[in-house]
Formats: sequence, structure tokens, C-alpha cells
Amino acid sequence: MATAVIMPKQGQSVETCIITKWFRSTGESVATGDILFSYETDKAAFDLESPADGILLDIFFGEGSEVPVLSNVAVIGKNGEATESFKPAGAALHVSAAEITREEIKAPSVGSVQNAPVEEMTGRIRISPRARKLAQEKGVDYRSLVGSGPNGRIVSADIEGAQAGIAAARAPGRPSGEEYTEKPLSNVRRLIAKAMHSSLQNSAQLTHHMSADVRKLLEARGKIKEKRAAGNTQPDITLNDMICWCVIRALEKFPEANSHFLDDRIKTFNKVHLGFAVDTQRGLMVPVVKNAGDMDLATLSAALKSSAEACKKGSISPELIQSTAATFTVSNLGNYGVEMFTPVINLPQVGILGVCTIINRPADLGNNVFGFAPYIGLSLTYDHRAIDGGPATLFLREIKEQIEAFSY
Repeated sequence: MATAVIMPKQGQSVETCIITKWFRSTGESVATGDILFSYETDKAAFDLESPADGILLDIFFGEGSEVPVLSNVAVIGKNGEATESFKPAGAALHVSAAEITREEIKAPSVGSVQNAPVEEMTGRIRISPRARKLAQEKGVDYRSLVGSGPNGRIVSADIEGAQAGIAAARAPGRPSGEEYTEKPLSNVRRLIAKAMHSSLQNSAQLTHHMSADVRKLLEARGKIKEKRAAGNTQPDITLNDMICWCVIRALEKFPEANSHFLDDRIKTFNKVHLGFAVDTQRGLMVPVVKNAGDMDLATLSAALKSSAEACKKGSISPELIQSTAATFTVSNLGNYGVEMFTPVINLPQVGILGVCTIINRPADLGNNVFGFAPYIGLSLTYDHRAIDGGPATLFLREIKEQIEAFSY
């Protein structure tokens, strides 16, 4: 009996996945555990293994296809078994059963250019169905394009780039005559838009701003740099690591900020699971460091770096980027020179801290000496349904005091 190969559901918020590369072709024998294809969600990348032994009878979605989760992607069975009943609605728009061939998925031979094989030995140009449709709509001749997709496949981004080049060529050095351009929302942009709109629509968010003297943080950072320059095995602890450490200490004193608002109840956590914003090529991601309050500063620093790197590589676990996984979030825009901003809460969390840039301000330097001192901006957004203004201000002040009293 034939077995369907199903696109897994990776996390509650994932609705579609994109197939990035096929490793097997129709008609090929496969064994349980063999990798059939690679795919990615808006956040992470995965390999899918064969669920059964047999022949890969049919493939319904090709490389570059965006596939709804829990849809049939392919069929494995015995030669001669029918596959039509497994075919999901709309699959014909993406790939025909014969389109994924061994010639298409084999590795380039030595001496070949990785992105060059737009046209195979059969004479067929390798282009995704979506890119072909876009090319027809935009009037772009794709036959001479070099694809940037897997194994040189032309994808929609190549068509869009070619169209932009044509427009520029028509009017060198001048704006295009077109009034505007359009492009569909990416999967990650769509999810971010939905989450941000839902957060603002379904909560009562206010933001308080305060600043903290960071002379002690900068002094500690300077010592760390000196030790590392001298060849010491000192961990590279950053200012952001130190601030996250201070936030955790403040959360331990004000646990009401370490909570989830669940409409009819508030869940307050005994452990701090710290979320932090990471800018990636796919878009904004917020991974969580579990049990961050149990870590010393060096361990916390390593965990933050490891999670951020996993996000950028697309290998972060989907369970670690759910808004329910973190109990509080830190978003740092200081490197961009932002002096003040209003971060948006990751519901059902009740608060998020925005970390701003450092600015020199007049201050009492001690002994009746006045001068300029470095201050960092702190922007706390909180859900007024869960926390009142007074406790929120005291929590923000505690973060400030933790930063100003920091020692390492």
C-alpha cells in the first residue's frame, strides 16, 4: 500500500513551509530514514526523512514551492500503484510528477559553475513555476538569466531583479517611469505583521522611558577587551549580555513583570525564560534562553550568542521562538543609534524592554564636580491590563539601579 509523504507542522504558528532542495527523484528506490528533501519555515530549516521503504512514485511540489503544512508532498510505494488519490488540490500549479528528475537534483560535475546550469542537457530551462508565471506577467525573457535558486533554478527573485534591471536600462540614472512596484509578503513578514497587529489590538500597552548611567558597564567591557587582547581566555561578554543580566535580576525582584496575561488569569513564572530580539535575513526573530536566571553571566552570554547564531542560520528550534516560550523580552536597538522607541509586547507576555543607544549627558561626577556621563536609554512597554503604572515604574527603576550598580 502506498504511503504519503506529509509536510510536517513545525510549531503552532507555522502554516506553510518552502521546499528548498530535493535529494531524491521520481522512480528512485528509497529506504526508511533516507533524506528526501530539505525545507524551511519562516524561522528554521529542516530535512525530511522517508517514512517508508519503496519507490518514490510521485512528487507534487518542486523546489521553491510553498507548501501548506500537513499536505501530501509525495508518494512512496510499489511500481504500478496509483498516486492520483494522494495529489493535493493545487499541486499541479507547482510541479508535475515528471518535473523532478535525476538530472535536476544531481550535484554539479567538477568544473561546472554552481549557479550556471539554467538549461539542462534536455534543453529545458530550470525555473520555478512561480517565477515562470511572474516572468509571463512582467514580460521578462528568462531564457538568458542565471538562477540563484537551488542548483541554478531561476526563482521569482531573479525575475524581479531582471525587471528592475530592464527598468534601469530604459532610463539610465533616472527613476523608473512606473509609479510603484509590488511584491507579495514573505511568510515571515506575514507572520510578523499578524503578531504585531494582534498585540496592539488586543492589549493595553503603555511605554515608560528612563535612562541609566553605564559607566560601570563600560568599565567592565573595557577590562574584558583588554584581557582578550592580551590572549586571555576571557569570554567576550557584551554590553547587551550585561543588560540582560541586570534585567533578569530585576525580574527576580518584580515577578509580576515575569508573567503571561491569559484574559481571565495571570500566570506568574518562578523561572526567567528570557526572550531577545534578533535581526535576521528572514526578518525579526525572538528566541528564548530557558532558565536564564539560573545562569552566571558567562553562561548567559554564551547562550544568547548561540541562540542568535541558530536564528541567523535558520536552525533554531521552532519551540524556542514561540511567544509563549519566553516570560519577558529584551529588544536592543542601541547599535542603530535609536535614542527612544516603543517596543511592542510579544503576547501573552506582559512586558518588553527596549534598549536604546548611549548618549553623554550632564551629570554629577562626585565631589561637586559636574561633567558629562554616558547614559543608556531604557524603554519599558507593559500591558496595563496586568501591571499598573506604579509597579511598572518601580520595575524599570530597578533595572536602572542594577545597571548602575553592576560589577564584574
